[in-house]
Amino acid sequence: MKSSAEKKELVSKLPLAFVETGLQEEMIAFGKFMLVNKGDTIVSEGQYLDFLPIVIKGEIRVFQMKDDREILLYYVRKGQTCMMSLSAAYFNNNSTSYGVAAEPSEIFVFPTRLVNEWQLKYPSWNAFLIQTFRSRYDELLSAFESAAFDTVEQRLMAYLTTRANKENSKKIVVSHQSLASELGTSRVVISRILKAFEQQNKLQLFRGYLILK
Repeated sequence: MKSSAEKKELVSKLPLAFVETGLQEEMIAFGKFMLVNKGDTIVSEGQYLDFLPIVIKGEIRVFQMKDDREILLYYVRKGQTCMMSLSAAYFNNNSTSYGVAAEPSEIFVFPTRLVNEWQLKYPSWNAFLIQTFRSRYDELLSAFESAAFDTVEQRLMAYLTTRANKENSKKIVVSHQSLASELGTSRVVISRILKAFEQQNKLQLFRGYLILK
């Protein structure tokens, strides 16, 4: 049995949205915290999910594989859960995507059998689920619009700019293959566009990284 101090420490890691004391107590009783390394697979395509993850620290990359190419769906960040995993839990289906740690991360996992039960008992959990579906819907719609109406050049520059702002650095450590996976295209296409950007003096290419101008 966990001491009061241990329970307090565990509760402090949970998202602030979970305000009910009963919900916090059940989470601590039935869930557990896991540390994962960058590149660790948390969920595999076709896997039967008997747990739901919530990211406490770090980032999980959710994607699908089609014809040996990765198609990025979204990232799961601090205080969020995976919509694909949540959908699988609701309908008792196998996972249709992969979830891989994009960086060293800490996640909280608990049995999927509690998802519906908590939704009926705790308003904050119900609100969390609704917000999860809404935010993922908006992200997927935005990604679809970008893929449908923006060129690969526009999408690539937008990705690099967003990442540079997030990391507060114009130096971006990334491979051409990783960029191709992020944007759902081929490495050859990415390499060609990056070379054109360099010739246009928009960036400088180096082995394993690039620098935005």
